[in-house]
Amino acid sequence: MDESLNLVLFSGTDDKLQAAAVLTAGAAALGRPVNIFLQYWALDAFRATKIGGDHGLAPEAGAAGRVAVDALARAGQATWAETLRQAKSLGGVDIEACSLSMDLLRLGTLDLDPLVDGVEGVTAFYLNAGDGQIVFI
Repeated sequence: MDESLNLVLFSGTDDKLQAAAVLTAGAAALGRPVNIFLQYWALDAFRATKIGGDHGLAPEAGAAGRVAVDALARAGQATWAETLRQAKSLGGVDIEACSLSMDLLRLGTLDLDPLVDGVEGVTAFYLNAGDGQIVFI
């Protein structure tokens, strides 16, 4: 199975980043290449100074969602960043920052956590995606 999974991450909340990390890990475990394109608030969460912090949850999670997520963390569930590091160790996972979002947030490559492999534009993302599935989170 060599069709890539291509994720466009826009949201920077921990629940959505965790969902993306789990999809990435599953695809990587099956040997599928994964291309992740970080835009706006997802990119902001990948700052070296912010990656380990609390990024909140999507509004629809509500108070019950916060309780559930905190319980999973206490039970030892890996953070989204740890899950992505594990997926990358399997190979075939490429994480790229959107060049436009880098400009918007006034970031340089040294501002980003080492999980991020580089910076590219949307055209390069589409070229790398080929005929693979694209998921927007």
